[in-house]
Amino acid sequence: MNKPLILIVEDDAPIRNLISVTLEAHEYRHITAGNAGTAIMEATSHNPDIMLLDLGLPDMDGVEVIRKIRSWSNMPIIVISARSDDTDKIEALDAGADDYLTKPFSVDELLARLRVTIRRLNQTKTDNADSPVFVNGSLKIDFASGCAYVSDEELHLTPIEYKLLCVLARNCGKVLTHKYITQQIWGASWENNVASLRVFMATLRKKLEVSPDASMLIQTHVGIGYRMLRITDN
Repeated sequence: MNKPLILIVEDDAPIRNLISVTLEAHEYRHITAGNAGTAIMEATSHNPDIMLLDLGLPDMDGVEVIRKIRSWSNMPIIVISARSDDTDKIEALDAGADDYLTKPFSVDELLARLRVTIRRLNQTKTDNADSPVFVNGSLKIDFASGCAYVSDEELHLTPIEYKLLCVLARNCGKVLTHKYITQQIWGASWENNVASLRVFMATLRKKLEVSPDASMLIQTHVGIGYRMLRITDN
């Protein structure tokens, strides 16, 4: 099976070349773009599987590139940027990025992020996205019946807890911001909703503790949001 096609969007030639050489060494197919205009053209003409995107592009902010891509494509976008503030990460993730890697970065970390993204891609392809049953380790969610189980033991969840679990499961492997989650749960993102989210997340985690692997499913990204880990990623 061919490895996925990766689009590198980076205006800094040395960094772009470093990423290209790294991908070539690990036999990844890739194409490059040095600005937003070329990136969008390459994305529409080659339909890459994954985009590695720098935010500081000369002709358009990378966040706007994410929004444009998201208007027609769900391909995973991994941001690679020197912007390290939580507000920058949140803005990119809210716009539709799947992950965020801060410069300077190690080649090993980049490759690890790619492997996780590729596993999620493969899982999405093998699982029907509209499948009535979601399975991740000992966790099973039967969307048709509205029930969730850990190690075949039914979880007694409140409606909000169940909805929260479903939002995380349907985006398994992806960092979800507080804003995204609260909008999915309550249709808005107010400060009191973020506070409520933390409470519901705590009670949900406690109910997942019946199984060691399930208790580790939900990862906190401090100041940003949460991610459900796929058990095979650990």
